[in-house]
Amino acid sequence: MSLPASTFASTQDAVSDLRRPCASFASTIWGDTFLQYVSDESMEVNHDVKQQAQILKEELKMMFKSSNQNIMQKLNFIDSVQRLGISYHFQKEIDQALEQIYNKFTKNNNIIGEYGSHYFFALLFRLLRQQGYHISSSVFNKLKNDQGNFKETLANDIQGLCILFEATHLRTHEDDILQEACDFSNTLLKSLTNQLSSSLIAQINHCLRQPLNKSVSRFEARYHMNPSHNKTLLTFAKVDFNILQKIYQKEISNITKWWKISNFETKVPYGRDRLVEAYLWSLAMYYKPKYNNERIFMGKLISVVCLLDDIYDVYGTVQELELFTEAIQRWNITPIESLPQCMKEVFDIVVELCDEIELATTDSGKSSFEIPRFKQVVFNLIKGYMVEAKWCNEEFTTKNIFDWIFNDPNIIKVVSVIGRFEQQRVHVASGMKCCMKQYGILEAEAYILIQNDVEDGWKVINEEYLKLKDIPKFVLDCVVNLARMSEISYEIHQDKFINRELLKPYVSSLLLEPMCLDQQE
Repeated sequence: MSLPASTFASTQDAVSDLRRPCASFASTIWGDTFLQYVSDESMEVNHDVKQQAQILKEELKMMFKSSNQNIMQKLNFIDSVQRLGISYHFQKEIDQALEQIYNKFTKNNNIIGEYGSHYFFALLFRLLRQQGYHISSSVFNKLKNDQGNFKETLANDIQGLCILFEATHLRTHEDDILQEACDFSNTLLKSLTNQLSSSLIAQINHCLRQPLNKSVSRFEARYHMNPSHNKTLLTFAKVDFNILQKIYQKEISNITKWWKISNFETKVPYGRDRLVEAYLWSLAMYYKPKYNNERIFMGKLISVVCLLDDIYDVYGTVQELELFTEAIQRWNITPIESLPQCMKEVFDIVVELCDEIELATTDSGKSSFEIPRFKQVVFNLIKGYMVEAKWCNEEFTTKNIFDWIFNDPNIIKVVSVIGRFEQQRVHVASGMKCCMKQYGILEAEAYILIQNDVEDGWKVINEEYLKLKDIPKFVLDCVVNLARMSEISYEIHQDKFINRELLKPYVSSLLLEPMCLDQQE
């Protein structure tokens, strides 16, 4: 049902008298940094680099076919290829190798063989399970002593302990043994940090802070590029990194140009300019070269979602937001003709993005179902923002609301893609504060409760990844990468999306600093 016409007039009369809240968002730190790449001919990958990459790639394909490698060498080689972020070049070879390993070293999804190190069992388990094989975790019982405890001698192999810790993060609700192994390896690794070299301490801390299954492979690739790798493998990884970086630089320059031409800084002065950070989210989802159009569109979309977010959190009154929500639902600007110009500007850009999807999908015949879905996603998103705006206005933190949030309805699923832990303004109670208030507990206790809920969510993700055989792996990877990006962006309850300095190292590493090929890094 539409709002009465009298509402439009009363809203228009009141607009000029409003004192609107301010979120005190810091401006972007990137300015025009990426505009330089729009017409820079040096951004093109030259023929010699492409030829070098192709030669190295063929050499690595031959290594996959080599019969000289034993099982441990094959597992380590696959692991290195994945850690260095180049597995997309060799997916067919990896699939074939792991299928052969699965057929030879498992029976009824159980890893067979009485003897083997914890390094071997953990690496074999992780590679097979992340490939989609529902491998039983019972193999880790081999690492226990007669008293049912994990053997203390596992501390003698630090690398193996790190591999074990990483494997435990593919656990599901059925994997009690993996939860035990996670707690054990976590405690043991932390206890060893005051008796090791600085390089090993750094490695352990990185492993504990960013387990492999919770990390974005593109973001981790540079970290793993060290001289311990095969020379051909390492050189190809560096060359490929630089090639992709040039592609990404071109894309972010195009998005930056679009943002500048759209003049959002003037038209929507209350909004955040987190264009580069938004592109980082799209890169996390689709890092492969062929998804350049998807990255550009998602970068734009996430940037506009930030503006929508700020309309509901910072700028609009509840009355204005009801009109804006109706306009989105009807896909018609009429309900908001009386609202401030900046709100109409945001509505217009949402419509423009919809037109962009329609243009991109018309040739493939997909626009008839893509456009309605896009509109519904936007409406679901702003419905969530509308509910949140009302909570903020009413200072609403009842048990029903708290329980509803943690039951994870569809609206919250959509909203949670962006995440909301901003503390700079009056806001709906964050998960932490809501938990403290509801249960009368301290912040440390609330942190544990929320962390347990997050870990439970990861178990569900791992279960769904194994279960959804009919869904393309690419689609599942995009979804999981969103969860991984959330881990990066909001770890230790810091909002790296809002605090521009916290994501700066990732932006610099991925988009500004090429790998040096002339010397070891």
